[in-house]
Amino acid sequence: MRSIWNGAISFGLVSIPIKLVNATESHSISFRQIHLGDGGRIRYRKVCELDGEEVPSAEIGKGYEEADGSVIPITDEDLAQLPLATAKTIEIMSFVPADEIDPLQMDAAYYLAANGATAAKPYTLLREALKRSRKVAIAKYALRGRERLGMLRVVDDVIAMHGLLWPDEIRAPEGVAPEVTVSVREAELDLADALMATLGEVDMASLHDDYREAVEAMIAAKAGGGFEPAEAVREPAGGQVIDLMAALEKSVRAAKASRGEGDAGAGAGAGGEVTPLRRKARGTGTSTSAAAPKAVGGKKSTAASAKKTAATASAATKKKSTTGKSAATKSTSAAAAKKSGTGAAAKKAATPRKRSSA
Repeated sequence: MRSIWNGAISFGLVSIPIKLVNATESHSISFRQIHLGDGGRIRYRKVCELDGEEVPSAEIGKGYEEADGSVIPITDEDLAQLPLATAKTIEIMSFVPADEIDPLQMDAAYYLAANGATAAKPYTLLREALKRSRKVAIAKYALRGRERLGMLRVVDDVIAMHGLLWPDEIRAPEGVAPEVTVSVREAELDLADALMATLGEVDMASLHDDYREAVEAMIAAKAGGGFEPAEAVREPAGGQVIDLMAALEKSVRAAKASRGEGDAGAGAGAGGEVTPLRRKARGTGTSTSAAAPKAVGGKKSTAASAKKTAATASAATKKKSTTGKSAATKSTSAAAAKKSGTGAAAKKAATPRKRSSA
C-alpha cells in the first residue's frame, strides 16, 4: 500500500520511524455530470478571475483572504517551517482506556507501518505495551496543512491510528431529543431486551452494500440494453401509530423464525396491528376515526348484551302468551257457535209440522 505521509512516533525518548497508510477506501459509485441533450461531459475549469485564463494545477497555490479582500500567499515551505513538534511527528501525550473516547470524535483511520529495519524493535515494543495495558494512546500530528488529534490502538499485529475531531468540533445535541415526555413500561423494556437477545451478534465481515450492488447491476443491464426498471416498493404513508407492544412481540417472533427458533406462525395474527390516529372533527368536540369504531370494553358489553337478550325473550314470551290466549278464545267461541247452531237445527227437526185445514 502506498504511504501518504512519512514521519515518526514520539514515545517519550523513543522515536519510531513510520509510514502512514490509508486503512479505509471508498467503494461508492461516482457519477459524471452530462449534458442531457447530447450526453457530453460537463467539466469545471479553474479560471483566474483577473485575466480570465484557465490555470493548470501546477500553477495553483494557497492564499489566506483578509477581511478587506486582500490575499496573503502561503507556500508549503512556509507551513513546513512552523515551530511545531508535530510537523513530522506523531507525538503521544497520554494513554487512556478506550471507553473514554467518544465515538463521535472518530474520523479517518490509518495504519502505521514501521519504516525500515531499525524501526521494528521500538514499533513492536509500543504495540505490545498497548496490548498489555488495554489502553489507547492519544497523540497530536500534522497532516495536510493542519494539526490534528489522533488515537493509536492495536489491530491484529499493526498499530492503527484514528483521526479524532477536536472537542470543540463536536456539536451539542440541542433540540434533537424528543420534546414530549414519554414513559416506558417495564413490559416494553423486557420485550426490547428479548428482541436484542434474539437478534444476537452479527459477523461484521458478512455485511455488504446492497445499494451499490443494485446500482452496479443496473449499470451493467443498461450497458447491455436489457434494463427494465422495476416499480419501487413503497410503504403506505399516513397518520398511523403502531402498537409498540404488538410491534415488539412481532419482531421477536420474526427474529426467532429467521434463526429457526420457535413456531414462526404462532400468534401471527395477534400482533403488529396498526391503530389509526383519532382527529377532532371541525366544529365539534368529538373525535372521528377513518377506521371502524372501537369496540366497547368486556364487562359493559356483556351486561348490555345480556339485558338486551332478556328483554327480547320477555317480549317474545308475552307475544306468544297473548297469541295463544287469543287463539284459544277464538277456538272456544267457534266451538260454542257451532254447538249452538247444531242444537237449533236438531230442535227444528224434532218439532212436528202442523197440517193446514182444507
